[in-house]
Amino acid sequence: MSTYISPEIQAGLDAARKKAMRRRNKLRVETGEHSFRVLRFQEDGFTLDVEDAPHLRGLVDLYDGGRHFLQCLIVASEEQDGEMRYEFKRATAVTDRPPVDFELGEFVPAGLIERPDGS
Repeated sequence: MSTYISPEIQAGLDAARKKAMRRRNKLRVETGEHSFRVLRFQEDGFTLDVEDAPHLRGLVDLYDGGRHFLQCLIVASEEQDGEMRYEFKRATAVTDRPPVDFELGEFVPAGLIERPDGS
């Protein structure tokens, strides 16, 4: 059995699929002052709507809602089905603490107690 879908209906279905993905996904990529909604996120890259995003390249920041979680070096790889795919050359997790140059032990005191003699 063969099913034929007119181009207008197919375009409407594709637009509804993209709208649902945008609503469901809170990820966004920021480059400079521009921000774009991520449609799909994989461990080696992400996709954006081809109509919204230019051919991005270079250093970008990925946010999950308001939380900055990755700083990435990206390159545009391919366009397929109205989505532009970007691959990571480097993806570095963002932390809220500065790096330390020593090993932290398992026991870390919450604070120091002064001796009664003041020393």
